[in-house]
Amino acid sequence: MRAAQVVTTTGPSDIQIREVPEPTPGPGDVLIEVHRVGTSFPDLLLSRGEYQLKPEVPFTLGVDVAGTVVSGPGFEPGQRVAAVGPYGGAGERAVVPAMFTFGLPDSITFDEGAALPMNYLTAQFALAERGGLKAGETVLVHGAAGGVGTATIQVAKGYGARTIAVVSTEEKAEVARAAGADEAVLVAGFKDAVLGLTEGRGVDVVLDVVGGDAFTDSLRVLAPLGRLLVVGFASGQGIPQVKVNRLLLNNVDVRGVGWGAYAMARPGFMQDQWAALLPMMESGVVKPPVGKVYDFEDFGQALVDMDERRTLGKGVVRVRD
Repeated sequence: MRAAQVVTTTGPSDIQIREVPEPTPGPGDVLIEVHRVGTSFPDLLLSRGEYQLKPEVPFTLGVDVAGTVVSGPGFEPGQRVAAVGPYGGAGERAVVPAMFTFGLPDSITFDEGAALPMNYLTAQFALAERGGLKAGETVLVHGAAGGVGTATIQVAKGYGARTIAVVSTEEKAEVARAAGADEAVLVAGFKDAVLGLTEGRGVDVVLDVVGGDAFTDSLRVLAPLGRLLVVGFASGQGIPQVKVNRLLLNNVDVRGVGWGAYAMARPGFMQDQWAALLPMMESGVVKPPVGKVYDFEDFGQALVDMDERRTLGKGVVRVRD
């Protein structure tokens, strides 16, 4: 079968589509005929050898997949599913533990299914588990036109929150609004814009996948008892430093969000998360915005586009029709 592989950790441009043996499932695994693979930031880091996991080359990329079940416990052959893993999904067939595999509602396409697991489970973990989000609160979302950003907007809306998107361009503002954001502001001068939108109060939760220069102003827009959720550092400007006196004086928190390692170490946790998201999918509030859909041979280009911040919504790679 064909698979998108890292042969040398020299970046996404050197990813190769190669013939590899079909994977063999173990007793707790689901064998999936893959239709779509979602592109993700871990794929990009893995292609450069910069991720916390460092599999030996050659290895197959692919964190998020959607397709149909060939075999596996708890699922029927032919059942439509989405699944998530640390890597290995970007092939014509993939093996994923059953506890990381989820039935897809009929209303969700394969393109959308490949956009769901990592981003939406991360958003649900961030907002519900780490952020303690309550209905009626206000959530500020950085990087709001990307995959995690649009997922956070929709999950926050599913929990009854108001959402303010922070983006770098008007085009990205439209993507965020289409995903469900109540308001969208440009990152240049976002602090004053957000304080204006909240009548000086600030926001209850900030979700930050960007880091960098905006971090201090994110602290400044937190309302009393506000929570800043650190998900990543996509800006490439380095890891921000926190002056903890700000936290004390304003009664605010900075909380880390490391979903993958936490969830994968706790059997059943992701299934509970998926159950929390299902009513949001069925109501339509969770409907992943899919950006460009790439041919399988262009997997590397999909990651280049992500790296160069051209991706709007979730990039998806078509493995088969």
